[in-house]
Amino acid sequence: MEVKELNPIFHTHLDTTSSACRWWSKETVAVVTGGNKGIGFAVAKQLAEQGLTVILTARDVGRGEQAVETLRSRFGLRHVNFRQLDVSDPCSIAAFVSQFRRDFGLLDILVNNAAVSFNEINENSVKHAEKVMRTNFYGPKLLIEALLPFFRRSPSRGRILNLSSRLGSLTRVGNPRLKAMLESDALTEEQIEEEVVRKFLIAVKEGTWEGKGWPAHWTDYAVSKLALNAYSRVLARRLRAAGGKLTISVNCFCPGFTQTSMTRGRGTHSADDAARYGVALALLPPDLLTTGNFYVAVTGPGGVSSKL
Repeated sequence: MEVKELNPIFHTHLDTTSSACRWWSKETVAVVTGGNKGIGFAVAKQLAEQGLTVILTARDVGRGEQAVETLRSRFGLRHVNFRQLDVSDPCSIAAFVSQFRRDFGLLDILVNNAAVSFNEINENSVKHAEKVMRTNFYGPKLLIEALLPFFRRSPSRGRILNLSSRLGSLTRVGNPRLKAMLESDALTEEQIEEEVVRKFLIAVKEGTWEGKGWPAHWTDYAVSKLALNAYSRVLARRLRAAGGKLTISVNCFCPGFTQTSMTRGRGTHSADDAARYGVALALLPPDLLTTGNFYVAVTGPGGVSSKL
């Protein structure tokens, strides 16, 4: 897996106030899932501060509406809208997409942030594995596929950014056959669902998942992100092949060990710090836009990219 430093890109474009790289306007529409708190809230806030129209989603209506009210009243961000969305529920996704079609119509940026983990920092229970897969893998996948027709075809290109984790890295897969399959350029979405997600859930139900080469830490969460990373790479390849040129970019972003509710407030940096990297990726100038890559936020200056 090739790794390269992206410090020059980040040093130049984390300062998105520069008019030289500003391709967006208030007509640019961004959807941020799980935006009522943590990294999602910070991403929604920072995108809105750049003047985009932001649709903040959350499972809980009250919390989502409160988040938008905070952004409007405390920070003066008027182009922020709330729509209810539970990414673990296909019916909720369908309802959201229907509302989006009616109220907005065109999409430029999708940030899939919503995710769950039910483990404490040093725990590794798989008791909620099905819920984790529905929320962290199936949900983002279904939402992406449902929203693809609404991406604006423009020189600035659509952007899909899936928040992921290094816990889902191929280096953490101990099964050589599975690792080889996931590394293959011929990998399919069907293989991801059958050979990764479905087989893992079967092993969980049978109580045989340990010792089979699955990631050893936060296993259900790690497998969900492993599958999301793989799907992102396959989707990037599919979209590139279908269009003949890059019209929608698909990348994953690991925010690192961030101080959020998922980490019980522990971490090396704040949600605002992590969001700065995600927003910089979402707003990269078209000539610097990549696809099929995995980006990692680091506590020092710059960032790291590797192929998914």
